[in-house]
This record gives sequence, structure tokens and C-alpha cells, in this order.
Amino acid sequence: MIDLHCHLLPGIDDGAPDLATSLAMARIAVDDGITVTACTPHIYPGLYENTGPAIRQAVAELQIQLDAAGLALQVTSGADAHIDPNLVDGLRSGRVPSLHNTRYFLLEPPHHVAPPRLEETVFNLLAAGYIPVVTHPERLSWIEDHYEIFVELVKKGAWMQVTAGSLTGRFGAAAQYWGERMLDEGWVHILATDSHGVTRRPPLLAEGQRAAERWVGATEALHLVETRPQGILNNEEPDQLPAIPALSIAKPSRAHRSWFSRWFGGQ
Repeated sequence: MIDLHCHLLPGIDDGAPDLATSLAMARIAVDDGITVTACTPHIYPGLYENTGPAIRQAVAELQIQLDAAGLALQVTSGADAHIDPNLVDGLRSGRVPSLHNTRYFLLEPPHHVAPPRLEETVFNLLAAGYIPVVTHPERLSWIEDHYEIFVELVKKGAWMQVTAGSLTGRFGAAAQYWGERMLDEGWVHILATDSHGVTRRPPLLAEGQRAAERWVGATEALHLVETRPQGILNNEEPDQLPAIPALSIAKPSRAHRSWFSRWFGGQ
């Protein structure tokens, strides 16, 4: 399995605070079957002023430590980039690292406020040749009132990444509901751990794959954690990779009443 969203680098943001924690997280990931992890610290102007060169250097140093510890985990660079008017310039210059130096990069919207002109922002990024992978939309507090925005973003060419733990209830009932709904309707491209530590948010991806199988079947669940993530690392064109269900065949969603019955008492 390939995890393209993990805060594994020590002491660089709100993820692993030190090398010991990074190594412990890596052991959990390897035991879970993860072979490649993208280290993706936040880039948030005014809060986390990380840069591409510093992230890539930290990744190289961490790989040395992983190898010395005998941990069979390959790490690569990336960033959890927040919306910024200079994002395209940042990607072009390398100040904002894309995933494994490809056309794909992680885009993290604000958690509690729907950003203005999000569709315009994504269009500009796509027009510049980059493919934003929107991180954990199911966990955003404003998804309930703006669900169709994410659908439209996918139709325009953006990718969606759901956190594996959302599908197992680690982030509460609302995140599980929206993650399952996006899966069932076929709008999810990849799963990732978005791990920040050893206990509260460990780097476990297999549980998400198993949970996804209930909604999309074994083949598509494998695409979520292997095929498409590997395609990103290979910098393949999106249309060369398996299409997500919503864009491959027209299919009715399972009755939404089942979700509302499950989470909201049938209302």
C-alpha cells in the first residue's frame, strides 16, 4: 500500500515531534503493509512556513534513519498546501513541493469556513498543469452545506482523498457518513492516513481499504490504496489510470435513507 499523506517528518509541523516518534510511526506503517509514504507537512503562510527545499532535505535525512533502523519504508516529499494566491507560482518554483515532484499535489481547504472562489482556484491550478488532490473533504465542517462543490471539482479534474480512519469512525460519525457517501457515489480517488502520531492518529491504511471494500468492492478498494497512488508517483496522466466509479459508469447511489437512518435516526 502507498500512503500519500502523512505528517512523518520530525519537528516540522504538528505531526511527529521528534525522530523517535517518526521511527515508531514508520514501524506501524510497515507492519500495516505500507511500503511508500509521502511526508507532507503543512504549508500554511503565517503558521507553518515550510518550504520545498527544507522538506526535501528532511525527507532525505529521514530515509537515512529509516534505512539504518532496518525499516523497509520508502519516503518521498510533498506538502499539505493551504489555499494561497501564490500557490501556482509556489509549485512552479518548487517552494511548494508536489507529490514526488509530479503534477499532483495535496490541497487542504480550510476546516471550518468554505473558501470563496474555490472552483476558480482549482480551475487555475488545473490550467497551470497541476492536479490538486483535495485532502479529507469528508472531515470539513462545511461539507454538509456545500457537498455539490466537491462533486463539481471532481468533474472539472480535481482529485479527492478521503482519510482511511474516517471510514472506521476514528474522526466521528459525521466524517464517516460523508466518507461513506462519497465512496458510494464514486467520487473518491485515493485513501491516505493523514497520520500525525502513534496513538491518536496512527499510520493505518489497511483498515480503510477493508472498510472501502464494503462500498466499492475489492478491486476499486485496491485502486484507492495502490493503483492510483502508484500512478501519482509515476506522474501518469489521470486518464491513464482507472477512472473513479462516478466517472466510469452511471450508477444509482445506494439509498441515502440508509445513511440518515444509521447516523441521524431516520430523519
